Amino acid sequence: MSGRARDAASVEPTTITACPDGPLIVRGPIELVDEHGDPVERRRRTVALCRCGASAIRPFCDGSHRIVGFRTEPPARSPAVVVADPPADEEPDAATA
Repeated sequence: MSGRARDAASVEPTTITACPDGPLIVRGPIELVDEHGDPVERRRRTVALCRCGASAIRPFCDGSHRIVGFRTEPPARSPAVVVADPPADEEPDAATA
């Protein structure tokens, strides 16, 4: 296996998990920058990013969400496909009946 193929195979995927009523857990390689585009140092491979805005060490979570009562709502779920009922005056197609 070439060095290039080995490097591509060893790259771990990046995942972001939203914790209910808590931070975003980021696992894997990412480039984290501040509002000016300057890099933010990561000291760990897995980091928790603040979503409540109350952390004293932003952008990282310090657990303040528990103190301030931060709550998230589950994302709205909708069906992937919405099938409308045919108008009442139309008869079903012979192929679908």
